[in-house]
Amino acid sequence: MQRRVTPNNVPLLTIHDVGKQFPGVQALQGVSFAVLPGEVHALLGANGAGKSTLIKILAGYYHHDAGQIFFKQREVWFDSPAEAQRAGISVLYQEGSLVPHLTVAQNIYLGNEPRRIPGLPIIDHARMSEGAQALLDRFNLPIDPEALAGELSRAEQKMVEVARALHLSADLIIMDEPTATMNMREVSDLLAAIRALRAQGVAVMYVSHRLEEILPIGDQVTVLRDGRKVATVPLAETSLDALVEMISGYPLREPFLKTPAAPGAEILRVDYLKCQGVLSDISFSLYAGEVLGFTGLTGSGGTMLAQALFGVSPIDAGTIAIDQRPASIRSPQDAIACGIGLLTERRLEQGLVLNMSAHDNMTLAALALVQHGPLIDHNAEHALVLQYATRLGLRRERLDQKALYLSSGTQQKLVLAKWLATHSRVLIFDEPTQGVDVSARAEIYRLIDELAHQGVGIIVISSNMTEILGICDRIMVLRQGRLVAELPREHATQSVLLAHAAGRGLSYG
Repeated sequence: MQRRVTPNNVPLLTIHDVGKQFPGVQALQGVSFAVLPGEVHALLGANGAGKSTLIKILAGYYHHDAGQIFFKQREVWFDSPAEAQRAGISVLYQEGSLVPHLTVAQNIYLGNEPRRIPGLPIIDHARMSEGAQALLDRFNLPIDPEALAGELSRAEQKMVEVARALHLSADLIIMDEPTATMNMREVSDLLAAIRALRAQGVAVMYVSHRLEEILPIGDQVTVLRDGRKVATVPLAETSLDALVEMISGYPLREPFLKTPAAPGAEILRVDYLKCQGVLSDISFSLYAGEVLGFTGLTGSGGTMLAQALFGVSPIDAGTIAIDQRPASIRSPQDAIACGIGLLTERRLEQGLVLNMSAHDNMTLAALALVQHGPLIDHNAEHALVLQYATRLGLRRERLDQKALYLSSGTQQKLVLAKWLATHSRVLIFDEPTQGVDVSARAEIYRLIDELAHQGVGIIVISSNMTEILGICDRIMVLRQGRLVAELPREHATQSVLLAHAAGRGLSYG
């Protein structure tokens, strides 16, 4: 399709004094900035800064209450995502939107399939495949248009979403945390595709908490804090430290440094665990006060291990012992009774009840502590909530809001509060800082360290090897569902972990 662009010196998108209010919350106030054609414009801010609200306004999910938005020099007011898409704005969300059992070509043309005969429901599959191939060729992507979307890597899936946006004549593509679940190679592939988009005159608004990705690909950056714009500056004229200070409102603190903790008695032992054909012969021990890390390449089995230990996925073979006593964990209820808590990777689907308040989510797993017979002692429940809200830095005015409307960092804190309230002795963190801003990430690391010093056994499962190296006492490497290495922290480096994860098996002695 013919691309519609504006002259390079005229903004493609102008946001002028935009505001948006929800009941009790001013989500955006007086936000103004512009995006040029062919520009990669980073949109940064802590969780709750207003980024998601602004994206949803541009995508047609919300209406702004104040200000004006101009797209291609016309004032716009989108009543639906379809209307925004027809105007030339496409949004790629972190979760992805492809239909896994359809082919690449079918996903690109979904809802807009070419017909052999106009007016008749007979799809021209050959023309659809050729058109998809032409779009993929623009980025030199070696993706088969007839491959199933579900069989592609996450970076390839995101590129297919980009191809679909281009098929719909998108002039502005908004990418919301596109690399949150990608490994380093996938991130590199996606950033190369973004550079190709810029070269072809497509504007990209890039939202990410991974600041190290922003500097090499971005042209401009706008930083939001508490719903207001802090600054819009050329990325070539700023630094990582300056961005952190703009986002958080205070200078960059020293990087998180784990403080030594003396491990106590063995609290959890797993022997020869097998699960659903994914995990095989997994054996390890966890000690009170220890932070034990599991890492590996995408799909290595970390999430399945977390689910098996928490009773979500049935165990086919092997044993689990708590305090050297055999434990039968066949359900999450069994795991909770054994003192195990899980901060799931998929907190929206599995960690929270989104239509319940933050207050009620925090006590959901600990109601037995505030119950007298069939009745709940609401005063005791409220005291418990305030205790952990204070400890985790949760604003009191947010406690009555539904979890659905809270930022991802606040949602992660709610899940953590839920398990802290149960006095869990073993806490499993599955990708604990995925989609969490730099300030909240540091808070989570400090909480993990604090819990370890209190004698809690911590398991951290993360594909972010820098994170694993920074917060763990001992590190286990998973590859294709098997443990292939165990390293003390002082012998571990990112290159050694990657070598084991990839099957090259470097020694560290």
